[in-house]
Formats: sequence, C-alpha cells, structure tokens
Amino acid sequence: MADLRVQHVSRQVRKRPRAQESPAQRLRVTIRGAVQGVGYRPFVYRLATETGLAGWVSNTTQGVFIEVEGPQEALRAFLRRVQRERPPRAAVVSLDAVYLDAVGFVGFQIRESTVEGARTVAVLPDIATCPDCLRELFDPRDRRYRYPFINCTNCGPRFSIIENLPYDRPNTTMRGFAMCPACRAEYDDPLDRRFHAQPIACPVCGPHLALWDERGRVLAVREAALQEAAAALRRGAIVALKGLGGFQLLVDARSEEAVQRLRHRKRREEKPFALLYPSLQAARRDCLVSGEEAALLVSPEAPIVLLRRRAGASVAAAVAPGNPFLGVMLPYSPLHHLLMTELGFPVVATSGNLAEEPIVTDEREALDRLSGIADLFLVHDRPIARHVDDSVARVVLGRPLLLRRARGYAPLPVTLRGPAAGDGTLLAVGGHLKNTVALAVGEQVFISQHIGTLETAPAYEAFIRVIADFSRLYQAPPRVVACDAHPDYLSTQHAERWGLPLLRVQHHHAHVLACMAEHELDGPVLGVAWDGSGDGMDGTVWGGEFLLVTAEGFSRVASFRRFPLPGGEQAVREPRRTAVGLLHAAFGDPALEMVHLAPVASFSAAQRQVLRQMLARGVNSPACSSVGRLFDAMAALLGIRQRCSFEGQAAMELEFLLDGVTTREAYPLPVTESADAAGRLLFLLDWEPMVRAVLDDQGGGSPAGLISARFHNALVEATLAVARRIGEERVLLTGGCFQNAYLLERAVRRLRGEGFRPYWHQRIPPNDGGLSLGQVVGARLQREE
Repeated sequence: MADLRVQHVSRQVRKRPRAQESPAQRLRVTIRGAVQGVGYRPFVYRLATETGLAGWVSNTTQGVFIEVEGPQEALRAFLRRVQRERPPRAAVVSLDAVYLDAVGFVGFQIRESTVEGARTVAVLPDIATCPDCLRELFDPRDRRYRYPFINCTNCGPRFSIIENLPYDRPNTTMRGFAMCPACRAEYDDPLDRRFHAQPIACPVCGPHLALWDERGRVLAVREAALQEAAAALRRGAIVALKGLGGFQLLVDARSEEAVQRLRHRKRREEKPFALLYPSLQAARRDCLVSGEEAALLVSPEAPIVLLRRRAGASVAAAVAPGNPFLGVMLPYSPLHHLLMTELGFPVVATSGNLAEEPIVTDEREALDRLSGIADLFLVHDRPIARHVDDSVARVVLGRPLLLRRARGYAPLPVTLRGPAAGDGTLLAVGGHLKNTVALAVGEQVFISQHIGTLETAPAYEAFIRVIADFSRLYQAPPRVVACDAHPDYLSTQHAERWGLPLLRVQHHHAHVLACMAEHELDGPVLGVAWDGSGDGMDGTVWGGEFLLVTAEGFSRVASFRRFPLPGGEQAVREPRRTAVGLLHAAFGDPALEMVHLAPVASFSAAQRQVLRQMLARGVNSPACSSVGRLFDAMAALLGIRQRCSFEGQAAMELEFLLDGVTTREAYPLPVTESADAAGRLLFLLDWEPMVRAVLDDQGGGSPAGLISARFHNALVEATLAVARRIGEERVLLTGGCFQNAYLLERAVRRLRGEGFRPYWHQRIPPNDGGLSLGQVVGARLQREE
C-alpha cells in the first residue's frame, strides 16, 4: 500500500465577507514509484478535465507532480480517484498531497518533463503486449497490421530502451526514429492510448526486420524476413532472434536432431532449455497448467514458468533430459506473437549466448559471438540499451516464486522501512553465482536484472557495465559499497578496488535480510538459510544455517554437523566427492573401500588412495555444513548423479524422484547441543543417523523415490525441531535449497501446523540473485551502529 500523506497549508489572510470568499483551493500531489511510461499523465489529464479542475501535471526525475485547483470537494474527489483508479501498470510507492492557496490556473495542461533533483523515479520493466495492441496487430484494417513493433502506453519496451531519466523519447534508443504525422498526432493527444508512449512507431516511421545469413548478408526484409525465418525454423534451422532485451536462439522443439544440434553448438550438455509456445491452449496440450500458473504465463511480466510435463508431450526429450518439468513462456512481444502464430508449434527459446556468458544485444556482436551456433539472424534496427534475460518462476503454495528476476520485474525497486543511515548512495555488488547488483538511493533499492555467474570474462565485463549503467541512469555515484564476506568472489574483489568505505555482509545473513526486506519485517526472526555454500565466520563453509536475526545483528543458533569436501570447488561439480567426504566423516578410512556404493566405485583404486590422503591430512578438503552439498551427496549415494553439468543438477534430480511418492516417514536427523567457537550454545543437526538409515534402506532394496522422500521429510522435521527450541514465531525460509517446491511446501505446512508463521520469497529470488538486496539492508544496519 502506498504511503499517503496529506497536509493542509495556507497563508494567513485577513477575514473578508463571505460573499467575497473564493471557494477554490490548490492541491499539490507528488507521486513516487513506477509511474512513468504507464500512462499516468494522460490519466491525470482525463481525471482533472472530467472533474472540472484547472492546473498541470509533469514528469520529473522523482516521479509525477500534479497541481490542480478548484472547489474543495472536487479536489478531495480527485485525490481519492488518483489513488484508487491509477493506471494498471503503475506501482505507487508514496503519494504526498498538500492543500495550498489557489493561484488562478486556467485550463489543464501536461507540462514538459523536468530533470532537476535526485533521480528516484522507478524505471518500469519491459511489459508484454497488451490485449488492445494484440487486437490491432492482427486486424487487417489497422494501420499497424502485422507490425512487429506495435506498442502503447500500457505495453512494450521500457527498461531495455531507456538511456536516461526522465522517461521521454529523446532519452531512449527510439530517439533516432522521427515520428510520422499520424504517430505524432497520437503521441500528442492526451485522450489517445498512445499519448507519450515513448516507443511509439508504425511501418512508416519505425524500426523494421531483416533476415541475415551467418555473414551478415541481408536475405530479406520486413514481412518477408519474418516468413523466411519461419520457414527456416520449420526446416530445423537454428535462428538467432533479436528480441526485447537481447538475442534468443530458436529451434523447433519437436525435433530431437535439431535440439541436440543446438546443445552441441551452444556447449550446453543437459541444462533444460526454455520453450516458447504459440498460446496458452498449445502449452496446455503438453503441460499441466493450474489457474495460478496460467495467470502468471499471461501476466504483463510473462516469465518462463516451470510446468509439469504431460505424458506424451510433443517436445523432444533433449529439451529437458530426465526432467518432469518444462520451462514454458508465451509470446510477450509483437514479434514473438507474429512468428509463433505463423509457426503454430513450440520452439526452444534459449538465451543468445555461450554457456556462462551474458546474452548478446547487438546484431553485429551477435554475428561474432553466435557464429557457429545460429544458421540465420532475424534482426531489427531498434537498439537495445542493456541486456535483459527472460525471468523464470514457478508457482509454490499458490504464489509465484521468482527464480530469476529480469524481464518484466527488473529494475522495480524495493522500498525499505525507515530512513537510510549516512549520506549518499549505497552500491551492493551481490555474490558470485546468479549475480545481481543493487543501488540504494534513500529508501529505494533498485535491483538490477540477472547478470549471471561471474566465471567468464564476458560475464565479469557485463557486471562492470551494469554497475556503471545504474550509477549513470540514476546519476547516483556510490558513496559506500557493500559486498559478500567471501574474499575470493570477483564481486568482492571488485568492491575492494573502489577505494570507498566497504561493508561486508555475511552470505547467509544477507539471504535472511533479503527475505525480511521483501516482507517488510523487522527482527527478531528465525532465518533458515540453506544453500550450496557461503563463507562462514569460523573458517568453514556454511550452507545449513539457522540465524536468529534482530535489529542489532544475528547469532548462529543452529547448523548442520560439518563434513569435508575433498577437492573443494571440484566437489561442487562432482557430487561423488561430496558423498565420499560424508562417508569418511561417518565411517573413517573404511569408507574408501565401500565399493558397493556408486560414488566410491566411480573412483579407481589409485584415485581412492589420493582421496584417503587428502581427507586424512585435511588437504584441499574444507569443512562444510551445507544442505546443498548434502543434497548432492544423497544423489550420488542413490546412484543418480556423480558429476554435474550445471549448478543444482543433482539436487533437482533428487527432487524429481518424489513424483508419485506419498509418505510422512522421515529419517532420523537428531538435534544435539554443542557450542560454537565463542562458547555459545549451538544446536547441531547430526546427519550421520540419517546417512546410515539411507544406506540400510538402499541395501534392502527400498525405491530411490521413497528414500528421497524420507530424506526431504527429515530436513523438514529437523527445521521444526530447531524452531521449537528457539521459540521465535516468525520463521523465514531462504537460500537456493528453498527453490525445491516439495521442501518449501512441506516446511511451510508443518510450521503452520505447529503455530509458527513461515515466510518465504516471492518476487526476490531465494537464491544468490537476492543477495544484493540483503547486502543493502545489512550495510544499512552496520551504518546505524
């Protein structure tokens, strides 16, 4: 709910006879939030003229400013309706209203935008094609019939084209396209749906398509380019399409050979591909789609949504090998609508990049970086200001759970409670995996689009560009930098080179703080932060933590018993190593002779001897308490996955085993009392009885799905046991492990059943994509100390 503040201010005036008193007053309204590019000014214009009020409205770098005057009752009605009837895509953070003396406005006008003052207005994300534009797109009588760049005030590109604030056409990548008289008339008419729609264009004056071969030679333009691209896709060709926020690689999803060819060229062995379907009805033929999932698919954000695959789905097995879910999206731009209507079948629509590199945005760069992958390039001449990947979500407990925050969501801000401590802008540089950055200007935290894993030079360069882009866009150079406590993260090392005051925020504390900020919670809360790894405060790797968080900081009140990771980072890519470390911690040296177990058997005798020495001496075998690594070890013990080709693969496959399994049984995972390095009480969750029970069940022939269910249930029951001991009613579930729908849903239900109040992420990812927000909150707390 927006903050609504109304003040009454008037000058002292001498009493006059009632007959001479003017009934008019002036109302000044300041609206902040995502209020530009959504039709706020024409909405205010229509409302003011409808109610007979005089005055003006303008965009500024802070938001929308309004001054109207007239009878007091009319002003009050205007204020109520401004709040209640705002444009559907507007996100109002605050609305300040003050009553002043009238100054004698005549008529109502929309004034030119102003650029003075701090830039705190929220930039709107790119918005999926609205129903009105879609209807015009396929109407032969409309002048924009089949025009791939149709848009209006309610839809179209925003974040991907804006270069400066305020959001006006000269500050976008559309400034090079001069409007024709017909578009100019719509743009200037306050009663038109395209009034001040900055990307406004038509076939006469706007961008156009072209189809290139792999050398950049033009094969076709405009409608012919679209038709030839569709024909190529029918033949099994790989087409690189320049979309809203960058290139996508498209191929017929029904063709096993074509999808495998894309995998080989893109160097993407097993990670699932996203799918683009022509319509919701077509998606329903291949997937089970709930009401909530359907609403998310057709929403203005239009993310990729994880849907359960139907038996006999039309798509090739290579789209998502061994995965019962498909990542599905629907057309969200006019170009996608036209192409998919022409095709009528699903296509793979994956990011236009090589593995671990940022998505390509420029057509000339695409010829270079996508050379050898794409057969053809369907391009256009509207420049893209910044890369924006497709967002990814799934529905859990009837609510969206955002897994990757990008198109449709970024860079909408999170508003923090209470004033910011200290002066100036705070930059948070995020983590190493699933990186995002955040810029805090006052109470507003602007969170970047998904950047990705900082493991390649192009990804690190994209990280640097996004930081510079945000600072320039909001004209807010950082004064303080926040980072993860891990010294080896490239993001941390970059922060250290700024030469500004540096505040380090512990990884799992940042996870909990991000969830608290999303739910506008103050401490105390019990944060359950489970992920693959994060730098601990005791020289070990954390990842299975229970943190009691208050306004003063946090204390680690419970954790999983530690076990070694032979090979360190190599163990992250090879679950078999994690399993061997777990077994060694439980059974000692004899664990290396348990060759009846898949992870042990996967090593040669010589390799096992090296592992034995590493574990005995503690060489390159860091101790960890990670639940994410525990998932990996279980997957390896069950023979599911010994090596991973992408992050989280083993844990995902362990979750997939739960299909059709229903049991409340849980393995023993006792909670014992211990002490941390400072001598404080620390509850330990001892996984060893669970591991022994898993091995017994496996030896007895229990189905892998049942073992997986008992393992998941054990984690949930242990969470409940810790919550009972700590006694804090509010329990937050965060970290990458809580992307697991079964784990999250069961934990929430069990906690609720015991009288606790569980919270989990919705629009901020639970994974490392949410770290930058948590770092902002953590840094603010440190500055208040």
